[in-house]
Amino acid sequence: MVTFLFAIAFLIIGYFIYSKVVERIFGINDQNKTPAYTNSDAIDYTPMPWWKASLIQLLNIAGLGPIFGAVAGALYGPVAFIWIVIGCLFAGAVHDYFSGMLSLRHNGAQFPSLVGRYLGNTMRIIINFVSIVLMILVAAAFTAGPAQLIASLTPLSFTVAIVLIFAYFLVAAVLPVNRVIGRIYPIFGAILIFMAVSIGVALLLTDRSIPNLTFSNLHPGDLPIWPLLMVTISCGAISGFHSTQSPILARTIKRESHGRKVFYGAMVAEGVIALIWAAAGMTFFGGTGGLQEALAAGGPAGVVNEISTTLLGTLGGILAILGVIILPITTGDTALRSSRMMVSELVEKFFKVQGLKGVLIATIPVTLPAFWLSTIDYTFLWRYVGGTNQLVATVMLWTAAMYLLESRKFHWICGIPALFMTAVVSTYFLYAPEGFSLPYELSLAIGGAITLVVAFWYMNKIRKAHKQLANSSSSNAA
Repeated sequence: MVTFLFAIAFLIIGYFIYSKVVERIFGINDQNKTPAYTNSDAIDYTPMPWWKASLIQLLNIAGLGPIFGAVAGALYGPVAFIWIVIGCLFAGAVHDYFSGMLSLRHNGAQFPSLVGRYLGNTMRIIINFVSIVLMILVAAAFTAGPAQLIASLTPLSFTVAIVLIFAYFLVAAVLPVNRVIGRIYPIFGAILIFMAVSIGVALLLTDRSIPNLTFSNLHPGDLPIWPLLMVTISCGAISGFHSTQSPILARTIKRESHGRKVFYGAMVAEGVIALIWAAAGMTFFGGTGGLQEALAAGGPAGVVNEISTTLLGTLGGILAILGVIILPITTGDTALRSSRMMVSELVEKFFKVQGLKGVLIATIPVTLPAFWLSTIDYTFLWRYVGGTNQLVATVMLWTAAMYLLESRKFHWICGIPALFMTAVVSTYFLYAPEGFSLPYELSLAIGGAITLVVAFWYMNKIRKAHKQLANSSSSNAA
């Protein structure tokens, strides 16, 4: 229990200290007019209070990610606490802050456009495709689960539930951001926080003992911690999906100083939620072995439902149903909204996406494949979401590092976590079944070699930047 409480305290204290360090390095200026005013269009660019934007950002980036992912990551034991805290403060929240603030500084630009600006056009083309695929996968994966639950609780069939959910997706993705998202989603964001806090308090008041820190791998299936834990727990630590959601709120922020609360703060809140559910997972069932049996029997939704109803009674059951149905749906629709924005930027050289008709045309190409994918095996989708998600996170961190390097600012706050995630992603794709499925030792060796190559590229970029600065100083002196 001590480890759990220290982890939560560390996250909260870390927010008040490290978020200000990150903000100072980025360099805010509240005299700058934000895109919410300069690009106002009554659809996506609409000023919004920071507290409302923060709750929407939390709901957009979270959904069931910090719940299902944390429960699955709890199979590794208390070492998951370390990853959530360190990953959240020094990688995930930094990632979210820069993805939001760089978008704000570039007129609300989407993630692929930022990549193109700082990593080159070739990378922009690649990441455009990867990001849109990720959005489609997330929308599909976050639809199948709720549809199955709706079908089990109501007379509606799975197919009818899927159709109804996607009809809502289409409406929510094309309406102005302040119509549905701005009015309802702050309430759902508050419910997400209330649900997690209630579970956390109830867990502390039971006679169950939350395990303290051990670096041992407690996974019953003997799966390696590195790099699987870093992919299993993404929401709550670091998630590339967030870089596709932050521009939605970057287009609504009134002042640059609100970015720390909206982007960094929402990520820390998600980290706290992940800590609570990881603790619940590894505690409630008497250890990781019991948790694995519960996951095999009822899946993550069944685990969440059992924990909620046992600890919170009827209220817990209602919250569990709300969570499993509403939270993924709200993430799915913003996934389609951000993919619609990406498609709009992708085709803007050929024609301008304007008005409701143009927005609808840009939304349909991503809605149709997401609808089809939602009808296939749910577990299959998640196998590809994880690796793709962390690949996007790695690219966003490198984008932020190059921005800071170009701006002659302290780039290491993004460069070091970018190198770390490069090692995670390269090793994961070499080892995982959805990748090359190589032996573990060989995956470690090749993944390490790839990371070294990227590190040499990074050092070369730093050397060139210092050389340019020296040449510039010499020219000015002359």
